[in-house]
Amino acid sequence: LMKINNISIVIPILNEEKNLIRLIKEIEDVKNQMNLNNFEIILVDDNSTDNTCKILNNIKSKKKFVRYFIRKKKRRDLTQSLFIGFNRSLYENIVVMDGDLQHPPRYIKKLLQVFFKNKADVVIGSRNLFKKRGPGLNFFRFISSLFIIYIINFLLDNKTTDPLSGFFIFKKRIYKKNKKKLFGQGYKILADIIYSCPEKLKILDCDIFFDSRKSGKSKMNLLVLLQLIIFIIKSFLLKWKIRI
Repeated sequence: LMKINNISIVIPILNEEKNLIRLIKEIEDVKNQMNLNNFEIILVDDNSTDNTCKILNNIKSKKKFVRYFIRKKKRRDLTQSLFIGFNRSLYENIVVMDGDLQHPPRYIKKLLQVFFKNKADVVIGSRNLFKKRGPGLNFFRFISSLFIIYIINFLLDNKTTDPLSGFFIFKKRIYKKNKKKLFGQGYKILADIIYSCPEKLKILDCDIFFDSRKSGKSKMNLLVLLQLIIFIIKSFLLKWKIRI
């Protein structure tokens, strides 16, 4: 019988007041269904301006497995929020997901089963956009994501069908061992982890459908795109050991 335990779910959030209660409820349903022990949810708030903090306080008082931290920096950054969560996490197996319900919590079970069954280092909730476009992407996001994924796979090797996914599970030791090598900024932490770490990782994809955002707005903007382009260029130069 496969034993699945020691799970930290780290979720970066920003102005998700309308999504938090449902998000925690759906994750807790998975926890109870799988009978998970040594389990926690860590929410890292990037200095929200809505009622997120008040809701987090209320959730924490009722759910002992929920912890949260506030990143009080002027410049918001999802990767830096995740680093706080990784550093504060209690357990070795870390699930990363968004707080806007585009990453359906029901898929956590599937990711965990693939991860533990195959003794993987990383399992990615892949949108597999070359085969399908789920309801969570409009046409522009779909085409731009396809283009960026193609560029990443062409320049940096094809390690996954979805290096832009924000929904995945990985071993914390990978972060601890390689954190000084990480680009460390922007909104695409998965690509940073799998392309900045020199060791050969066992990476598996797990096809899922992302949902459309339930409330709030996307954090994607030109700065996020620029950070991603800079990361790709830097990683390509490092791959071929080209100095500028």
